[in-house]
Amino acid sequence: MRAGKYVVASFSPRSYNECMFLLVILALLVAGCSDNKAAPLARPAPAAPVFVSKAVLKSVPIEIQAVGNVEAYSTVTVKTQIGGQLTVVDFKEGADVSKGDSLFVIDPRPYQAQVAQVEATLARDKAQLQAVQANLARDMAQEEYARSQARRYSELSQQGVLPKDSAEQTDAQAKAAAEAVRADRASIESTQANIAVDQAALDRAKLDLEYCTIRSPIDGRTGHLLVKQGNVVKANDVDLVTINQLRPIYVTFSVPEADLSLIKAHMAAGKVSVEANIEGDPSVEKGKLNFVENTVDSTTGTIRLKALFDNPAAKLWPGQFVRVLVRLSVSADSIIVPTTAVQTGQDGKFVFVVKPEMTVESRPVQTGRTIERDIVIEKGLKQGETVVISGQLRLVPGSHVEIKSDSPATSSQELSQ
Repeated sequence: MRAGKYVVASFSPRSYNECMFLLVILALLVAGCSDNKAAPLARPAPAAPVFVSKAVLKSVPIEIQAVGNVEAYSTVTVKTQIGGQLTVVDFKEGADVSKGDSLFVIDPRPYQAQVAQVEATLARDKAQLQAVQANLARDMAQEEYARSQARRYSELSQQGVLPKDSAEQTDAQAKAAAEAVRADRASIESTQANIAVDQAALDRAKLDLEYCTIRSPIDGRTGHLLVKQGNVVKANDVDLVTINQLRPIYVTFSVPEADLSLIKAHMAAGKVSVEANIEGDPSVEKGKLNFVENTVDSTTGTIRLKALFDNPAAKLWPGQFVRVLVRLSVSADSIIVPTTAVQTGQDGKFVFVVKPEMTVESRPVQTGRTIERDIVIEKGLKQGETVVISGQLRLVPGSHVEIKSDSPATSSQELSQ
């Protein structure tokens, strides 16, 4: 409508709302532009402190590590071979004994009596043999006389000088004398057989008497005494004591079957050195590999090996677990870095390499054997490159780093070398 010179426009509620919305949007855009103009430039992230090490090239030994178990070179369980009362225990538990040393004594009196009895029987049979031999000599003489008589009587009978009955009688006497000789010879054989039986019985009795003293069959160390003095024991009934031979001694361990061909090749070329280390003992025992099992354990994929150690100080003890290191040979020059430098990501193993501009690069690597605190890098690094060994959690590719070291001079020298 008109009111004088002024025109009054009327707006619907919908148009009013749209105008207000546009005004709010315009205000927000203006505010955003003014904030962008006023905001200062973002500051670069601070350098991450790290410790580094050089990748070095050097010869490293080919070694196989394993956990081994010590076994006695020989283990003997001592038992008695006869029965009787244990009258003497001739050693102390845990003592070292030598082969042939007396360990136990069983009451020998019953066995001494048995030896005396068998000796008497043997002496009687030998005397009887002499008597039978004397009878044989006598009967042989009588047989010879009877035969000569029978020949003479037979000749005289044929000449008609003597009756035929006399010749037949002397012939019968000669035959009887021959049978007596045969009987004497049979008696001699029987007596000789009795003597052989007596001799065997005497040997057995003496052996039983010898068994009364139980001696150590090997050089070794005795264990716990299982039967005390004064007890009555039976033959092959209970164990008396166990002796373990400690010098030399075995260490048994298992390695992956993948190492079998390498080990066999080195054994064919010469002796393979093996080292054993006891937990908490800095010293190392050295031995030689002397046994490879004839089959691979299909359940574990490993093969059993055995090394022989001189063990002069008896540091290796049966049943003990030790760390075993098989030294095969020295390989050609290899790139090695500390094991802490190698990280594991979704794409495999990698290291952070420090560039001259003090930024890091994530470099994938292929690792090899571990030698104490170092690891062989078979692919991915070159000699002299600097890798981060501590502080990797703060790093991403391209991060700036600050090298930390014991002295300030070391940090500047790490990259200049």
